[in-house]
Amino acid sequence: MRSRSAAIAAASVASALAALVASGCAPQETTGSASGTSSSAAAKAGSCAPDALATKAKGKLTVGTDTPAYAPWFQDDDPANGKGYESAVAYAVAQKLGFAKGDVVWQKVAFNNAFAPGEKTFDIDINQVSINEDRRKAVDLSSGYYDVRQTIIALKNSKAAKATSLADLKGAKLGAQVGTTSLDVINDLIKPDQQPAVFQKNDLAKAALKNGQVDAIVVDLPTAFYITGAEVTEAKVVGQFETPAGAAKEQFGLVLDKDSALTSCVSKAVDALRADGTLAAIEKQWLSDAAGAPVLK
Repeated sequence: MRSRSAAIAAASVASALAALVASGCAPQETTGSASGTSSSAAAKAGSCAPDALATKAKGKLTVGTDTPAYAPWFQDDDPANGKGYESAVAYAVAQKLGFAKGDVVWQKVAFNNAFAPGEKTFDIDINQVSINEDRRKAVDLSSGYYDVRQTIIALKNSKAAKATSLADLKGAKLGAQVGTTSLDVINDLIKPDQQPAVFQKNDLAKAALKNGQVDAIVVDLPTAFYITGAEVTEAKVVGQFETPAGAAKEQFGLVLDKDSALTSCVSKAVDALRADGTLAAIEKQWLSDAAGAPVLK
């Protein structure tokens, strides 16, 4: 799935992270092609030191994303301000790679162009790009920096909108698209008292929600932000669910040139941010707290 939300959703993770994301370079338009300027020999030797990384501009990390840049992934259509989940992640990755905040250069890159075949003008692109094998044929993708969660949305004036736990949803009439993880969450995690409504497409599920045929529907979080921000504005994100152990995960990855010398180092940086809890802290700040999507248990 495309997984680029167009939602509009509404502090600091930690003082170090706040200092990291406080400022950055203004976005630049994509122009022409570019080539690495650092030593390819050093990169091939496996060094992840900043001066050994084959970045497009020496001493800089060029980060691409689409425009407009929507909340909660970015804030105020300004990727360089460090606000929003993906802006914060980009600066955290840059820091792990040894780049100062002033060394991050933002570039405007249309979503589909990010993973289309061909040489890139950016070092990394961050834009809710789901990791899949088809995309790996044209570009490199880093380790996953975000695990896509399932989410429940309900009309703002409904009883389901006030749910704060799984138990609060037991009596609700829920709906989801057939053959999806969303439907599995209803059946296996929520286990409602009545059979869920099953729809062939999400468009039908959205219509049923809007018409009051169901109390709430389950979709993935990026889709939920889009629905509530642009399609069914009288609905709200009630909360999200933990991914069941052993369940297949959809993840977002950073996009790089095919066979980029940077891929290994970028993935190591992402893995380190996951291991030390930074990604979880950024997610809590920008997707759970600011965007109003608490985890329901």
